[in-house]
Amino acid sequence: MTTYGGLRARLACDDDGNAIVEFVYLAVLLMVPLVYVLLAVFRVQGATYAVSSASREAGRVFVSSPSGDTAARRAFVAASIVMADSGLELRPRDLELRCSSSRCLTPGESVDVSIGYDVALPFVPSFLTRGGHASVHVSGRHLEVVDRFRGQR
Repeated sequence: MTTYGGLRARLACDDDGNAIVEFVYLAVLLMVPLVYVLLAVFRVQGATYAVSSASREAGRVFVSSPSGDTAARRAFVAASIVMADSGLELRPRDLELRCSSSRCLTPGESVDVSIGYDVALPFVPSFLTRGGHASVHVSGRHLEVVDRFRGQR
């Protein structure tokens, strides 16, 4: 009878310290994916805000330009500055400007500005994707109307 009592006492003591090991194991197993998802979401969210603001500013600068010759260049520079504030680089092919009439700065007409940007996901190696980096495409669009009382130039 004493052997069973000693065996029970020994088995009851074998779990000492295992809770900490199990907690650390589960915490790492659950926290690493959670931190990765948060990093990816924050990066995409920041790029979305930047693209939205850049398209708005490009439209505003475009319609306030003194001539149609410099309007597109000034709009690109304005959008690039907004994107650079968020640590992103805007390429000329990412910005698209469409005018509602043949002459872009005609009073009362509108200018449609759209920006598309691919946000690279963090820590994804290129060999896991086909030919490029894993990315999420974000876009922003803004419609700006040329002031009706703007003088023809």
